[in-house]
Parts: sequence; structure tokens; C-alpha cells
Amino acid sequence: MLRPLDPRHRLVTTKYNPARTWTPENAVGIGGAYMCVYGMEGPGGYQFVGRTIQMWNRLRQTESFEAGKPWLLRFFDQIQFYPVEADELLKLREDFLRGRFEADITETTFKLGEYLDFLSSIEESTAAFRHTQQAAFQTEREDWKALGLAEYVSEHETAEITEQELPEGTEAARCTMPGSVWKVLVEEGQKVEKGDTLIIEESMKMEFPQLAPMDGYISSIHVKPGDEVQAGQLIAGIKAFAPITH
Repeated sequence: MLRPLDPRHRLVTTKYNPARTWTPENAVGIGGAYMCVYGMEGPGGYQFVGRTIQMWNRLRQTESFEAGKPWLLRFFDQIQFYPVEADELLKLREDFLRGRFEADITETTFKLGEYLDFLSSIEESTAAFRHTQQAAFQTEREDWKALGLAEYVSEHETAEITEQELPEGTEAARCTMPGSVWKVLVEEGQKVEKGDTLIIEESMKMEFPQLAPMDGYISSIHVKPGDEVQAGQLIAGIKAFAPITH
């Protein structure tokens, strides 16, 4: 997470609601009062402001990526961005991982006393900035309410989920939480044991396995990758093994 050292340069923005299901690697975004660089592809909710070079190098050791430390940034690093054209950024990325381009890194010492003195010297202008910022933010919130955007309402909350009725003797495997289906790991006719993973659900940028509630075989599957699901929603039907008779 990044914040400008000068409080008069700190932006405050809203996060996306709902969050994106995919964010490109090395996207730069702002959410709330913080800026971040997405080090890898994944979901995210920060507002995009740009893109930059790689934060990780899994290819090789270079001047910017030391042995045993494939990440670029360290705690308390101070970062300065500068504009480049799209084609130039693509070339910088290609060269950066291979050591043909190096980030300009200068060792400095952060002196807390000097920084506190600086903050004291700008107290009046900082207070004026925050007053203007808070007033603008409150005005924006009122606009959201007027436009009905203050709260996100999922389509699943406004529409009843219709489910196929399962045959007698078939037990329903259901989601334990809301999220989206990332992977379906079973197919119809497959044997499963209680506790086997049926699907992997993504929620809050984490993976959650949804498990078989019993031994049996998969008689039906009711979700696919990319589906949004709710707690209690039907995932699959599981039919118990037929008893062995002599």
C-alpha cells in the first residue's frame, strides 16, 4: 500500500462495488486513501490510474531483483512514477525482466524528525486541503444516494434462484457462502467420498473448497465456472451407492 508523504497530495476514491473478477498484472490503482500496484493477475476493486513495470521477477536475478528476493519493493520504499507511452512501457517490461533495463533506485535515509518538521510547516494548508476534500466527498456521497448508487444490490438478491428438483434418494450439495465458481472438479457419474472437493469458489480474493456431504456418485451438476452463487445454492446432486446384496 502506498501513500504520498505530502498529505495535501492524498487522493480519496471509492472502491468498485462489486469488485472486478480480473485485474491485469502491474495495474496501478487507488482505493480509499491508498494506492497499490497489483503484482499479479487477480480480482480487485481499486480505481485504475495507470500501469507500470513488474513488481516480481520469476525469470532471473538482475540488478533490481537480488538473489532470493524476486520482489522489487521493500518496506518504506519511496516510489516516483513518470509518464511513458504505451509502446515504451511494453518494451520496458520486456527488458526489465531480462536485465536490459533497470529501475532507478537510490539509497536514502528517511529522517522522522525532519519529516515531522515538514508536516508542522504545512499544517495550515493541509487543514484547508482536508476541509475541501471532505466537503467534496460528502457532496459526492449525496449524489450517489440521489442516483441510487449508495449501495450495491446483487441480482441474486432481487431474483429468486430457481432449482431443479432432485430425484428421490439424491442428496443436494450446496454452497456454504456467496461468491463465484472458479473451478468445477467433478463430472456426472464420478464417484466421490464425503469431504471431497466438488468445486472451488472464489470470494474476497480467496479460494474456498465446497465439499461433498456424503459418499456416492455425482448424478447432476448445477453450476459452471464463472457462475455467481449464493449461500445454500445447489451445486450438485449426489446419489448414494446402491447397497450390495447377496
